[in-house]
Amino acid sequence: VQLQASGGGLVQPGGSLRLSCSASRFTLDYYVITWFRKVPGKEREGVSCISVEDDKTYYADSVKGRFTISRDNAKKTVYLQMNSLTAEDTAVYYCATDTFVTECDVHAMRWREYGHWGQGTQVTVSS
Repeated sequence: VQLQASGGGLVQPGGSLRLSCSASRFTLDYYVITWFRKVPGKEREGVSCISVEDDKTYYADSVKGRFTISRDNAKKTVYLQMNSLTAEDTAVYYCATDTFVTECDVHAMRWREYGHWGQGTQVTVSS
């Protein structure tokens, strides 16, 4: 499967952005789609995941209540709606999936479990 992330950009603190992750194939072979983010000098951080099969979602504590993940299977796209953005949300955002990641939970936040990655989209929160 090929993934393509888009929708990043420059936004002021308190603003919103919606990221998209388009997949070349969207079947139950790939159970979970996960968003990660990476800041230079820091470990890649799991942000949120969604189960393709049953819409189960999970959020990292750092984004809970501000970010919402959703999917459109017909469009083969997963979205990450990001609200109330702060400078700490500045990062390159990636979407990822893997056939061995079958549950959307805290364990899905481990980036080393994933073999399929999108190219990343830059999100910059600054005034």
